[in-house]
Amino acid sequence: MFVLDFDGDMQASQVEQLREEVSAILPVAGDADEVLLRLESGGGAVHGYGLAASQLVRLKDAGIKLTVSVDKVAASGGYMMACVADQIIAAPFAILGSIGVVAQIPNFHKLLKKNDIDFEMHTAGEYKRTLTFFGENTDKAREKFQADIDDIHVLFKEFVATNRPVLAIDEVSTGEYWFGQRALEKNLADRLCTSDGFLLEHLEGSDLIEVRFRAKRNWQERLGMAAETAVERGFRRLLKSEQDQRYL
Repeated sequence: MFVLDFDGDMQASQVEQLREEVSAILPVAGDADEVLLRLESGGGAVHGYGLAASQLVRLKDAGIKLTVSVDKVAASGGYMMACVADQIIAAPFAILGSIGVVAQIPNFHKLLKKNDIDFEMHTAGEYKRTLTFFGENTDKAREKFQADIDDIHVLFKEFVATNRPVLAIDEVSTGEYWFGQRALEKNLADRLCTSDGFLLEHLEGSDLIEVRFRAKRNWQERLGMAAETAVERGFRRLLKSEQDQRYL
């Protein structure tokens, strides 16, 4: 069993690491091998989490069994990733769901107008920009922006429904989230179990292999890190020496 971790931020910046780890597993995994992904994410950018979910689809396409474990939260983009799994396990109070889309944009037009500051924006293409930070937003622009969000939501729902057909997708795609037991009742998860409990269950029958990708550093980076470590150690010794003298 190959064990991976994904700790997601708003940009799903760990997707590059996930890509490399999946690429390392695919050539060596056998028919009986499995992957456990310990997933923690409250979601974020659509394109980032879409790519992260696609990396997990690569495992599924190769016929490798995938289990996703949620100890704390897999919501929105996080659940987009989780739904790809053959099995989703969740801790009793883990948060799952939030199948929805949100976008927030501040607008400073009134502030600029009050201070006699002009703002100009020139575009080619009717919808090159819809809502803006500094311009005066129109109802037509708002309608287009909302239409784009609605379309993303439709695509999100279709992706989840395709990968997890046991869900009553219209019931769970309201943007709400549920805790472990309630999520289990709504088929957002398959069983209540922590990642630790799951790994303990497989200690005897499986070899557990933790997979981590680390970018190779050049000699300048390694030298810089070594120097930084030496300075830090020196500072700690000096600090300890002063503390020892103080309390003698």
